[in-house]
Amino acid sequence: MTTRTILDPTGERSVAERARVARPASLAGLTVGLLDISKPRGDVFLDRLEQRLAEVGANVRRYRKPTFTKPAPVDLRHEIATECQVVIEALAD
Repeated sequence: MTTRTILDPTGERSVAERARVARPASLAGLTVGLLDISKPRGDVFLDRLEQRLAEVGANVRRYRKPTFTKPAPVDLRHEIATECQVVIEALAD
């Protein structure tokens, strides 16, 4: 198994170790949240991704951060966590 280091850009003062969550075997029937972080053209990427996910039977919900310069608000993160089994975040310029 390959070890990977992922850097968290949120400005934590100490490194937090987090276990990776197992990927689902299929997205069919799952609710997939698409989070637009409000950078230019991120919605273009998510539009295409939504089409592809629908083709494999996923239920898609769209979300948008108010600004890309700050973490998503707590209420938005809670909404996504309670409504979705999988989340994809779009970064694009």
